[in-house]
Amino acid sequence: MTAPERKSVFGHLTHGCTRLFDRYLPDPLVIVVLITIAIMAAGIVLKGHTATAMLNYWTDGFWTLHAFAMQMVLILVTGFVVATTPLFKHLVSRIASGATTPASAIILVTLVSLAASWLNWGIGLVVGAILAKELARRVAGVDYRLLISSAYSGFLIWHAGLSGSVPLALATPGNFLEANIGLIPTSLTLFSNFNISLVVALFIVLPLTNYLLMKSIDTPVTLTAQADTPKPGNTEALRPAERIEQAAWPALFIALLGLAGVVAYAVQGGGLNLNIIIFALLFTGIGLHRNLRNFLDQMNEAVKGASGVIIQFPFYAGIMGMMSQSGLASDFAQLFVDISSAQTLPAWSFLSAGIINMFIPSGGGQWAVQGPILMEAAQALNADIPKVAMAFAWGDSWTNMLQPFWALPALAIAGLKARDIMGYCAIVMLVTGTMIGGALLLS
Repeated sequence: MTAPERKSVFGHLTHGCTRLFDRYLPDPLVIVVLITIAIMAAGIVLKGHTATAMLNYWTDGFWTLHAFAMQMVLILVTGFVVATTPLFKHLVSRIASGATTPASAIILVTLVSLAASWLNWGIGLVVGAILAKELARRVAGVDYRLLISSAYSGFLIWHAGLSGSVPLALATPGNFLEANIGLIPTSLTLFSNFNISLVVALFIVLPLTNYLLMKSIDTPVTLTAQADTPKPGNTEALRPAERIEQAAWPALFIALLGLAGVVAYAVQGGGLNLNIIIFALLFTGIGLHRNLRNFLDQMNEAVKGASGVIIQFPFYAGIMGMMSQSGLASDFAQLFVDISSAQTLPAWSFLSAGIINMFIPSGGGQWAVQGPILMEAAQALNADIPKVAMAFAWGDSWTNMLQPFWALPALAIAGLKARDIMGYCAIVMLVTGTMIGGALLLS
């Protein structure tokens, strides 16, 4: 087969996926409502629970992710606020200046998003989308939808990076599986030869895949260049309240106080987590905006894009409650365990985690349901326990490419709908799923 024919096949696949999702993918809120109905019905029909019991599981679970939902909202809005500071705009502009063509823009945003997500998933979600938006303004002819999709695709690596909840939990004293399998150091999970090899492969395969997606687009959808228009200053005499809002010293004082707290936390040996990232972003934003009035104006703008995050987290928490309490999740996981051997358990763990992730898009919540089953099976089959755990982690990350839940922060920053990027994300999921699944079977 010649190169042009290969391109044609890939192009047809891309066009088919993007058309399919553009026409038939509803808003993510509609998706989560349909999943809720389907899981409630499955609990009644397949598990024999009463409608009242399933309703109770749903309402009990509905409230379990409120703290996490607030964290996600704050990641979004504080990241947006920092991104609108003059200093950050300059830094992003410098990074974006490295791309002058559509191809280099796609590759750059993919690599930056991969690196940021490997360091911390919260940072990766925000930084990738912000850089993509800047590149869309600067690079003529680059498809805006694919830029945002490429930025989001880097999130696929998060569970194999420094903020991966499963490998970090397994290495933490007192975790709920320690009594059964002991502590598993990150040298056997995150920093194993197998995991590092997959990470390196992804840094090659993912930019190449997004590049090929770009080549298959006949008519790019571009973002019209927009200049940041400064707001007209108030020429009238300021009232005392307005003078203190626009004074530099309150913002500087509280910013220095907050950043001193970050330094103290680091000196005392505190690890990188979502709370400290939000804390650092908040006070960095206040300081770099130079006064509290500018900070509040940008915060008001940021909150406008957070509605999807705010409303969907409780629904997915309710689904998680039904899946776990009804036994649906554990039964589904057990199906894959029952057909596994020591050699195939990692691959089946990867696939089952990917499927269950579509209904429980929370790495920690899904591990609490599926982890004990997989670890017990790994022991019984004498399988490689760390590898099985990392196979689960990769599976949980893999289908995030088709689960619009985690794309919400990037979509809010970009001003796009899930249907705009999911066709491209589906191709990424097919390519990387084949790569990771094949590696698990052959290694």
